[in-house]
Amino acid sequence: MILKEDVEKVRAAADLYDIVSASVTLKPSGTGTYVGLCPFHDEKTPSFSVRPSLGVWHCFGCGLGGDVFGYVEQRENIDFREAVELLADRYHIELRYEAGSRRDEHAGSKRTRLLEANEEAQRFFVSQIMSKEALAARKLLGGRNFSQADCERFGCGYAPQGWDNLVRHLANKGFTQQEMLDAGLARQGQRGVYDYFRGRVTWPIRDSTGRTLGFGARKLYEDDAIAAKYINTPDTQLYRKNQVLYGIDLAKSSIVKKRQVVIVEGYTDVMACHLAGIDTAVATCGTAFGAEHAKIVRRLIADDSLGAVQLVGPLKVEGQALSSRIVFTFDGDAAGQKAALHAFGLDSAFLTQTFVAVADDNLDPCDLRIERGNEAVRSLIERAKPLYDFVIDAAIDRFDTQYTTGQMGAVKAVAPLIAQIRDRSLHDMYTRKAARRVGVDLDVMRREVASARRRLNVRDEDAYAPRRRGGAQAAEPRGEPGRNPYENPAARKALERRDANEQTYHRIDDAVFICEQQFMATLIQVPRAVDPAWFAQLTLANFMTPVFRSLFQAIAAAGGLPSADTPQGLWMHNLTKAGGPLLEPVINELAVMPLPLPAAERDDAQAPRGESGGAAAVQLRPATRAEQQYAFELLARLLDMGFMRRIGAAKRRMAQLPDGEEKIALLGQITQMETARKDLQAQVYGNTVG
Repeated sequence: MILKEDVEKVRAAADLYDIVSASVTLKPSGTGTYVGLCPFHDEKTPSFSVRPSLGVWHCFGCGLGGDVFGYVEQRENIDFREAVELLADRYHIELRYEAGSRRDEHAGSKRTRLLEANEEAQRFFVSQIMSKEALAARKLLGGRNFSQADCERFGCGYAPQGWDNLVRHLANKGFTQQEMLDAGLARQGQRGVYDYFRGRVTWPIRDSTGRTLGFGARKLYEDDAIAAKYINTPDTQLYRKNQVLYGIDLAKSSIVKKRQVVIVEGYTDVMACHLAGIDTAVATCGTAFGAEHAKIVRRLIADDSLGAVQLVGPLKVEGQALSSRIVFTFDGDAAGQKAALHAFGLDSAFLTQTFVAVADDNLDPCDLRIERGNEAVRSLIERAKPLYDFVIDAAIDRFDTQYTTGQMGAVKAVAPLIAQIRDRSLHDMYTRKAARRVGVDLDVMRREVASARRRLNVRDEDAYAPRRRGGAQAAEPRGEPGRNPYENPAARKALERRDANEQTYHRIDDAVFICEQQFMATLIQVPRAVDPAWFAQLTLANFMTPVFRSLFQAIAAAGGLPSADTPQGLWMHNLTKAGGPLLEPVINELAVMPLPLPAAERDDAQAPRGESGGAAAVQLRPATRAEQQYAFELLARLLDMGFMRRIGAAKRRMAQLPDGEEKIALLGQITQMETARKDLQAQVYGNTVG
């Protein structure tokens, strides 16, 4: 067990925004809240919300949520202890373990150890690239116009020939043979453990944060025991070939900024593109580009929207010559066309932004740079052709359409391709374009496409249809700091009503529920806005909604209102722990729910970090005047409704009693409560006027 104070030290140091934005493009949405495409389920409109200042995230689409440890657990598929250890390694925090539970000499999670093994292997490969034995590797890279500095930039290395060079090196660094096997760096043979990569040029395959997950390696010698020209790390706990992209660590920031990604087919192609100025280039690793790769790309590019229409086509990007798009550099040969056809299996929203770049003589970007220079590589990407047009034109060009039989052959070949375009508006437009290119009547082409569509059971979609967007997805009026964009009562009511309609934990729409929901959200997000003396007057009877009654009890179990010196992250942790697994999603959702309040003088998501670095380390910030006023109004309403309910119950009871002392005593209690209610209303009026 890790000592609790060390867990809290890691929580305070961890920056949730930085950790999430490593794989998800986050955009501001209201004060202190960011939204993006959920990394845990496939979606086209953002429903994933992050509140860095509270150290909490929640997805309105799939319902997942939690703190920074929960995010790392879900993202890396590890348990809580491993998540703490992984973040401790990242933020250079030494963990202490309770007596009797300290781990063995190889302290740290298995995942961390595998990462360390890969990093050490990378250092070893790089150290070998200038050795005498690595001459063939240097010749290969130099022959592709890569300088020594270029090779250092991309981490090119050399795995020496022999049996166990890397195995012995890692053993000297304290790694076990099992860790080498688990990292995919070694294999078990009859005579013991031996190196997996031998006599090859190597490239490190990293994630978007720069951690080495595995390697790609190219054959150099004819007597190589492995015949394949390229090999990759086998699937491990770290490395999944359908979930990694070579070069994503170098290209990520440019992809996010330019809203564009270029998909090439090899490691040297990535190098050539980046050196030519195409800094958004990445490559798949030993497998075709698939749905999992598309998810990675889409989360970084982030689909845009305008009003209720989802813009799925290539968009113009201000200050950029090229529109936002995904560009594939397939070969123009049969294999390249097959790869392009494979991409048809991706979803329609992704395909409408997808282009294909093919050099005139089918040169890949690396060879193109060698023969014609950097400008030719840039020109190749600029002249990319929409994927649909590339595949359809390739099918038509196989036929001589000056003859009737050639025209019919082209129709039969292209109809199944057009039929696979799921978006109904696009499939109609491409039917018309193909009919004009082939030179046949539109009715002939439509009939063949419709027949193929029925035969293939293609699902009909409208990528441009309006989509309902959840609470976290709608853009919030931000306004100037200190000015409330919700000063208009109608705007405030509209947001409160939307908050009630879009929450997922209680399906009811009334004034009582809205008041309770807004109060709980304010209490969780800005606890220092709630007056402790007034809060002390609340009882369970002040809440009617079952989930909020339970939440009120959880707040009491967590110790009530937090003190001013409580760290943001610890407040959320204590509350979530007290609420338990049933209330955790409710707390997470309330924590990211927008409130009808002005932007703070200092956006709480951008508050200065504590000494240890994370927003969660910052103490609970003081509430603004507007936040205090809003919390006061909600609290007064709750107390007033509590008085009203108790007075009503007492009057019903009194009506059932015969005349006597009990009835007189009850009348006295009613009088006291009515007086207290009037005093409360007077205080509310005075506070509002003041």
